[in-house]
Amino acid sequence: MTISVALLGAGGKMGFRVARKLIEAGYDVRAVEVGEAGRKRLSEAGISAVSMEEGVPGAKVVVMALPDNIIGQVARQISPMLASGAMLLILDAAAPYAGDLPKDRPDLTYFVGHPCHPPLFNDETEWAARRDYHGGIARQSIVCALMQGPEEHYALGEEVCKAMWSPIIDSHRVTVEQLAILEPGLSEMVAMPFVDTMVEAVEECERKYGIPRKAALDFLIGHLNVEIAMWFGFSPKVPSDAALRLMRFAKGVVVRDDWREALSPAKVKEASELIVYGKGA
Repeated sequence: MTISVALLGAGGKMGFRVARKLIEAGYDVRAVEVGEAGRKRLSEAGISAVSMEEGVPGAKVVVMALPDNIIGQVARQISPMLASGAMLLILDAAAPYAGDLPKDRPDLTYFVGHPCHPPLFNDETEWAARRDYHGGIARQSIVCALMQGPEEHYALGEEVCKAMWSPIIDSHRVTVEQLAILEPGLSEMVAMPFVDTMVEAVEECERKYGIPRKAALDFLIGHLNVEIAMWFGFSPKVPSDAALRLMRFAKGVVVRDDWREALSPAKVKEASELIVYGKGA
């Protein structure tokens, strides 16, 4: 039997990408979109948009391709339309981890999935795949969590996630808390600030020290390639003793001693509440 999937936000940037993937995979996709621009985008792709009332009732899976700060509100709105055993599939851990899903429907399944995006080091040979930084053309891994519902529903949630973000390298199973530690923790609270600081450092080289921006950028990107390869084990080469001494010296200048707190469940919960409710840190 073809699985019915109601895709909320089907005409948005994320929703539109996964809509085409789910249709290609053979799902009965009900493209729910209320925005005029999104409905036009769907129409131009030959996909008929439907209302919430048309798309949600009877759906086996409801994919919420929506902003984090309205997921809880919309979930509560559609809750009366959902049959017992239906699955809410959320594409980010923030709203679930912040406790913003309906608490009065223990008969529903809550599933959370998120793409890892194509890896920096890969074996892609086609040019389009090599330049695909988000996924969908290039292969990527995914991370999934069953938050609520029977164990046998995990396979269905993972199957839908694999279709949405295909082609897939690996699928990793974690808890919702662990997924929140990965994002927003690892990706946005640790990695992103370092990346942003590196951009500021390139600008500082140009602004304060007169180094051409292209020279600083080429130098940094090339060294990042080498250093990431060595530190994460993609290259058998190791840094020199002098480089390691300098790294330890510099850490005391640019990294706070308590940086690991950014990955703690308490801090990640605070970050999730900031995303969803606009409060917290």
